[in-house]
Amino acid sequence: MASPTAPAQGERTLPEALTSRLTSHIVSSGAATATIDTPFTGEPLATVPLSDAGDVRRAYERAREAQRAWAALPVRERVKPFLRLTDALVARRAELLDVLQLETGKARRHATEEFLDVALCSLYYARRAGRLLRPRRRQGMMPGLTRVQELRHPKGVVGLVSPWNYPFSLGPGDIVPALMAGNAVVHKPDTQTCLSSLWVRDLLVDLGLPPGLWQIVVGDPSEIGDPLVEGADYLAFTGSTRAGKAIAETVAPRLVGYSLELGGKNPMIVMADADVERAARGAIRACFANAGQLCISTERLYVHEDVYDRFVPRLVELVEGVRLGTGLDFDADMGSLTHARQLDAVTRHVEQAVKEGATVLAGGKPRPDVGPLFYEPTVLADVTTDMEVCADETFGPVVAVYRYRDEDEVVDRANDTPYGLNASVWTRNVAAGRRVAARLQAGTVNVNDGYGAAYASHDAPMGGMKQSGVGRRHGAEGMLRFTEVQTVASQHLMDLEPLGGLGYEKFADLMAGGVKIMKWLRIK
Repeated sequence: MASPTAPAQGERTLPEALTSRLTSHIVSSGAATATIDTPFTGEPLATVPLSDAGDVRRAYERAREAQRAWAALPVRERVKPFLRLTDALVARRAELLDVLQLETGKARRHATEEFLDVALCSLYYARRAGRLLRPRRRQGMMPGLTRVQELRHPKGVVGLVSPWNYPFSLGPGDIVPALMAGNAVVHKPDTQTCLSSLWVRDLLVDLGLPPGLWQIVVGDPSEIGDPLVEGADYLAFTGSTRAGKAIAETVAPRLVGYSLELGGKNPMIVMADADVERAARGAIRACFANAGQLCISTERLYVHEDVYDRFVPRLVELVEGVRLGTGLDFDADMGSLTHARQLDAVTRHVEQAVKEGATVLAGGKPRPDVGPLFYEPTVLADVTTDMEVCADETFGPVVAVYRYRDEDEVVDRANDTPYGLNASVWTRNVAAGRRVAARLQAGTVNVNDGYGAAYASHDAPMGGMKQSGVGRRHGAEGMLRFTEVQTVASQHLMDLEPLGGLGYEKFADLMAGGVKIMKWLRIK
């Protein structure tokens, strides 16, 4: 029997009772609304109330009031709702996947990646928050006489802006560690994909999270962007490089901390000794997960000349077999683009490249027969540096393949970009792959995987170099970025000044001798 909150079998919509309950969590006092359409069909999915500048300010007021009591709780109490969350996500997985598919248009297998990411990330931080946030003893200036402790305090209220492409991973996935660290959050999800964040917020409140801690506002950045940034004690943003730079300029005068995960033009390198079949299958996922709407997906594919003529035909064969679909099941290999503007951008990149001499090896056109925003997975060859698709982030199901001759050449070409988010290297010699990986200017590099090996290793930091961002999510840094570090030092028995009548010259000699002793004893 279907869940009362799940779509009926075969339907591509959500029950009105569910959408009404979820949208009631938006902080909104006006009459303005927006209609969310499902990308699969273009038909209305939900009507959401919009927030204005005053609503954002009220959200910050509520969050600050709730945060004071929350920060005073022991960490072991703060993690309890999130330990419950892992079981609840598993139990209600089907409902969550329906919501994610219907608001984004992605295939169910790619929605599953988001479910796994948040479930595992929540569990990771719930198990480690006490250890990461506990006071730590540090070595003092005078061993035994100077006692030093490092404390971690929450920032206060975090302003968080999450994108539309992976709304569950990149919204709740960042909010969880921020809340565990003792903060409250004012969250602006993308309007099109706000339902999944509202869904998990609703769930967490049922699991014991104080409702004031996570405030959700929805609206156009031109209306609510400034008050969202102005009210934040720390800002976390995932989105385009252009928008990230604008946010950095806005917060700079206030000296407020921020983390930014931005764009990418990620390379995949197939080395001469690579397993061609494994690499070709890996490229399908690396290039076309979520229809290429993934900041860490591959858009540049460099293939060694020794295997190029075997690899590319096999890749094309696999691409031509990719199944497009709109079903709320696991039959489709790839889903829809999410926004019409994204379809326009993908179409423009491909058409401009072809007009200027690129060759379409597979795909290359929209598929309105499947759904209004579908575009075929596309492989291009003969792409040159003056084409938009060569250097600009396409953010769609398009990859350009290039032939290369040696390691130094391909490393230089892979690094020849203002971006540095993700990369992958494919080889039978893992040691050689790791050596090449260390030469790539990317925050994460995967050997014999496209992106998941690094991203899903939640104990390791994830983020970008160069114009792909500032700061890291995941790992210790993913929680500690939401804290303010404080050093408390107490001096005992001997003050840091001459004793009795000892002159400063003698005191300086004494301290210099102490430095030599500490070196000899290996104290420092």
